[in-house]
Amino acid sequence: MLKQFLQFKLSQKLSPQQIQLMKLIQLPTQAFEQRIKQELEENPALDNGKEDINEDEFQEDNYDDSYDNDTINTDDINIDEYLSDDETPSYRLQANNYSADDEDKSVPYAAGMTFTQHLINQLNTFRLSEQEYLIAEFLVGSINENGYIRRNISDIVDDLAFTQGVYTTDEEVLNVLNIIHTLEPTGVGARSLQECLLLQLKQKPKEKAVEIAISIIDEAFDQFAKKHYKKLLKKFNISEEGLKDAILEVEKLNPKPGGGYTGNNRITEHVVPDFSIRIVEGKLELTLNGRNAPELHVSNEYSNMLKGYKESKTKTKSQKDAVQFIKQKLDSAKWFIDAIKQRQQTLFVTMTAIMHYQEAYLLSGDEMDLKPMILKDIADEIHMDISTVSRVANSKYVDTPYGTKLIKEFFSEAMKNDKGEDVSTREIKKILETVVNAEDKKKPLTDEKLANLLKEKGYPIARRTIAKYREQLDIPVARLRKKI
Repeated sequence: MLKQFLQFKLSQKLSPQQIQLMKLIQLPTQAFEQRIKQELEENPALDNGKEDINEDEFQEDNYDDSYDNDTINTDDINIDEYLSDDETPSYRLQANNYSADDEDKSVPYAAGMTFTQHLINQLNTFRLSEQEYLIAEFLVGSINENGYIRRNISDIVDDLAFTQGVYTTDEEVLNVLNIIHTLEPTGVGARSLQECLLLQLKQKPKEKAVEIAISIIDEAFDQFAKKHYKKLLKKFNISEEGLKDAILEVEKLNPKPGGGYTGNNRITEHVVPDFSIRIVEGKLELTLNGRNAPELHVSNEYSNMLKGYKESKTKTKSQKDAVQFIKQKLDSAKWFIDAIKQRQQTLFVTMTAIMHYQEAYLLSGDEMDLKPMILKDIADEIHMDISTVSRVANSKYVDTPYGTKLIKEFFSEAMKNDKGEDVSTREIKKILETVVNAEDKKKPLTDEKLANLLKEKGYPIARRTIAKYREQLDIPVARLRKKI
């Protein structure tokens, strides 16, 4: 049986403007500058503060955000709301309390040939048949950025036939691959770490330590990788000193021959701090990067257009359409300017709260002074949503007296020490790292022993927690930390 009934439902939805504001807050300084550039290109009613402005400025206080693009009636538009007789534009009355930043905003980088082109240029010095050159060119194209070919020879043979029309055999491809192995940097074109190390060792002068290293990598690579040194001593009938010399030769090798190529034409990531913290007379002083506070205003051309429409005695349909377009662009410009101001305020308020919360750490630079702090702590302090704090913390950097830090590094969970006090997990990780660095590498400490040591220091932590922290710090297990 069908029934009809009314149901009332209350729900919260973010408006498009709120979503855009959240995206603006999340952007770091360089991305924010690109966003402003995009908006300036898309909205002709928006100008930056670099040009002379007519004194007829856009009146910011009379903006009606209930405006709907689809229901504009030009007869209802109050032109006076968009014009002002103020002698001095409001933006010229604002003080700049942000840090000076006159540096060049572009990031220069050296031009150079790609790694692939570098290898192909070397191939041109070899006498190869047309087919061999095509195979060699295909192999070079299959080398990844670390210098490896991570494909089976049979798959390469098939791809050469299907994509290049080159019909060959596994043997011919291997012969060409041997030529690739003679190129610089040594080890390039290897199909595994074992092969890469062997290629480099075979290029070294034939000394005893090198010969032992070649034998170990060639015949007992798995035992070497797992640091079963006793088995290696017995298998190759060598002394501990001889094994140590061989290991030293291997440690000198480059496991990623492609990664060390300086000609790679990649743009190095350039971190621009969004904030700066300085210690002035024993107190912390916070400034926001001046590039986050651009001078934007509404174009005086558009204001003049509205003034002309207002003074016109006869209003044609084309004029009304133009006013419709102008009002839309002016409203969009006004919203964007307000959104930038709100972004600046949100960033400054959030970072100020973080700075005061971690005052002891920022004054000393000692990670042991880093207090446990989670997103909720700051959100409660500034009366904002946790997601807003997260957007600020995850993508912003701050320049401190101790280096440039990612803001999210100031956040950490809390654990209880043996006195019942809350301590930062970052503090515990620092202690764990110090203990591991000081251990006897001939007898590295197991996770169980590490847990006992930290317990003695007043941090009762389970073995599995030690293992988790060790992995987060990229510290291998005890067996792989062993040295002879």
